[in-house]
Amino acid sequence: MRPIRVLLADDHDLFRAGLRALLEDLGGFEVVAEAGDGREALRLVGEHRPDVVLMDLMMPGLNGLDATARVAREFPGVRVLVLSMNAAEEFVLPAVRAGASGYVLKNARPAELEQAIRAVARGETYLTPAVSGHLIDDYRRRTAGEADSLDKLTPRQREVLQLVAEGHSTKEIARRLGVSVKTVETYRSQLMDALDIHDIAGLTRYAIRKGLVSPAA
Repeated sequence: MRPIRVLLADDHDLFRAGLRALLEDLGGFEVVAEAGDGREALRLVGEHRPDVVLMDLMMPGLNGLDATARVAREFPGVRVLVLSMNAAEEFVLPAVRAGASGYVLKNARPAELEQAIRAVARGETYLTPAVSGHLIDDYRRRTAGEADSLDKLTPRQREVLQLVAEGHSTKEIARRLGVSVKTVETYRSQLMDALDIHDIAGLTRYAIRKGLVSPAA
């Protein structure tokens, strides 16, 4: 029986090293690659096509939430299991809606992590017991009506929002995304109009509130 092929996506080297060692000790898993940010994770998913991605939510450049949505859209055969410190509704529910197949807290026991990986690899959904099932029902009812403001943004607008909130200059963002400064300015103007937020500080607070960046970013 072939091992489950896993990609680790987390911006903390020591945490990834610990996960790799744990999975090797458990047996039945093969860590095919490691990524330190969401953009690198997307590239490595395309290169290795793992069975499961263990995805952190708070990563620089491209956060785990948007990376999850892109994996689900671009690589439907790859399952994403979110590993997070946060059990709050505002973190769990967007991850599920983005396409995550599971959600486990970073303080989970090794046996629970193993169970979660095997479940999502089989095509099932796994939510840690710390996350109440009624949250998902509440979310589906709530989002059946008006869409969340974040959902109104395009993937590129969300990328620009995160980079702005992380403190990158317009020129830096243009260089990272391979577009002109004028294009970045256009995206930023569209963001402000769509969110009705008209200053950089406001965009930063919004991105933090939505879990796109950490307060320390």
